[in-house]
Amino acid sequence: MNEIYNKALVPNSRQLRNKMTDEERKLWYCFFKKLDITVRRQKIIGKYIVDFYVPSAKTAVEIDGSQHYEPENKAEDIKRDKYLNDLGIKVLRYGNKDVKEKFEAVCENIWNNIYGDKSR
Repeated sequence: MNEIYNKALVPNSRQLRNKMTDEERKLWYCFFKKLDITVRRQKIIGKYIVDFYVPSAKTAVEIDGSQHYEPENKAEDIKRDKYLNDLGIKVLRYGNKDVKEKFEAVCENIWNNIYGDKSR
């Protein structure tokens, strides 16, 4: 990938990996770690850190807390998604509530976006 790697974000990325939210932790341990592909946590892409990144599918997965629904943060997410899309990265967004209450549906949607029609 040709994006700029911002070394200044490394400490923040490490801290985010060590202090995952409950929803990120559930998705990581109950879904992503069981896949037969590489998934990166808190991956630096340009000036951003994405929650999860699947390099083989060029897909970022973001788990949004309530702060993402505030107008200024929504605008920043749109800008961030456009930047990632311009790099050829698909962005999948799920709310914390979806991960808590519809975990299987979230996992199935991620699976379908990563693997396409291949069955589980």
